[in-house]
Amino acid sequence: MRTYLYVISGTFLLMTKTVVGDYPVAGIEPFQRPTDAPKIEWVHHSKAWYQVALTGINQPYSPSLNFLDNQGNWYTPFNHPGATGRYDLRKWHQ
Repeated sequence: MRTYLYVISGTFLLMTKTVVGDYPVAGIEPFQRPTDAPKIEWVHHSKAWYQVALTGINQPYSPSLNFLDNQGNWYTPFNHPGATGRYDLRKWHQ
């Protein structure tokens, strides 16, 4: 009986739109982004950000690195040190 009660109450919570104050909570309806959810208009990366992102890569830079111009503020493993030892091809750990 308790299991059914939890399932029913959980289903009800998923079906309702959640708003905390005037701020929408994105992700409650994963198939649809709330219309009033914040939107990122543009991202500016400084020269220091590009220097870190291009650590261990020699010039001239390959055109395949142009994706950095469109890289937002989300996580990407390309900008962070990875494996150590012989797998450290970009020399992040030296």
